[in-house]
Amino acid sequence: MARRALIAGAGIGGLAAALALAREDFQVEIFERAPVLEEFGAGLQLTPNATRILGRLDVLEAVRDLAIAPRAINVLRGANGAELARLPIGDAERRWGAPYLVIHRADLQRALAEAATRLPNVTLHLGAEVAAIGANDTGVSISLKRGLATSSEAGDVLIGADGLRSMVRERIGLGAADAPFFSGRVAFRATVESDKVAARWSASEVTLRLGAKAHLVQYPLRGGSIVNLVAAIESTWRGQESDHPWDGVADRPALDRAFRDWSDEARGLIAAATNWRAWPLYLRPPIAHFSLGPVALLGDAAHPMTPFLAQGAAQAIEDADALARRLVESTDVSDALAAYSSDRVARATRVQRDALTQGRIYHMSGPMALARDLTMRALGPELLLERYHWLYAA
Repeated sequence: MARRALIAGAGIGGLAAALALAREDFQVEIFERAPVLEEFGAGLQLTPNATRILGRLDVLEAVRDLAIAPRAINVLRGANGAELARLPIGDAERRWGAPYLVIHRADLQRALAEAATRLPNVTLHLGAEVAAIGANDTGVSISLKRGLATSSEAGDVLIGADGLRSMVRERIGLGAADAPFFSGRVAFRATVESDKVAARWSASEVTLRLGAKAHLVQYPLRGGSIVNLVAAIESTWRGQESDHPWDGVADRPALDRAFRDWSDEARGLIAAATNWRAWPLYLRPPIAHFSLGPVALLGDAAHPMTPFLAQGAAQAIEDADALARRLVESTDVSDALAAYSSDRVARATRVQRDALTQGRIYHMSGPMALARDLTMRALGPELLLERYHWLYAA
């Protein structure tokens, strides 16, 4: 009889896990509390460590059709637009063995969901929230809420892919003791139609502008029809927490103040977008284990991170791949999940910490910023790219 995997959450990590496990003949049940898979968020970067796994899951070609492969990452000084580095990534497949892509988050989620639900051994349950968990030597059971109705399900393994404020994480003993805390940064996200910005800013490249206590990222999406913008600033934000992290109303005056001394081009990009949304960046402390018995965490439920290495989605996809491999190797679910945890904790924790460090580097000012800029120019593109080999070639 096929083993049964229960997955809480139909985000990128949960859907990737469903695909990986279904390919290994698990019967997979995905429970997503939202009534529909909404289009929310904006763009994300899919680095080679993620696209390599998507290739193994036979979904990469579908993703490619929805994505853009940027030729380069341009790093500019925010104040005057001076070029600090131009990193060629169009040859990512030669350099790291897999492509570097940019894609709208909703397009990636849709591609994964369509690939998963085409499989006869995957069922996606929308409007179903995991409310309670029970685990014993024979497996795991969950209680579900569907509106006013309740039901239960049983399986061999439960995977908590339910995000930053993971109920699964709380139920296995990692709740209030390490509650999410505000990182001191807010990311503002928007898209703008390409015909409203200079043609060169809708080209197939990623542009990163660095400045004091802020940075601005842009790249094209959806065949170049829109440009994705992310403006991250340091903030003492004290707004209300939301169940939907992409649903914050942007404090437009705070955004404009953060970039008022930047170049005309940078301020022009910010002014061109009218649909800015705020995304307060939260963290949780690194933890030593991602599993307990037949229950495992992945993605933001295990290791939420700031987006400054573009690794949130990539690390969730890595988790899904590692978890499936370990469950295939052992018939003892608890042992398999413990091995998965051992495989992933050190790397995910390093990425969490390096992402924070990257954010501090991006936001340097004064002499520290000057030293950063001189170092980038002295190292040159090849040495700068080599610094990411440990991450992208894994």
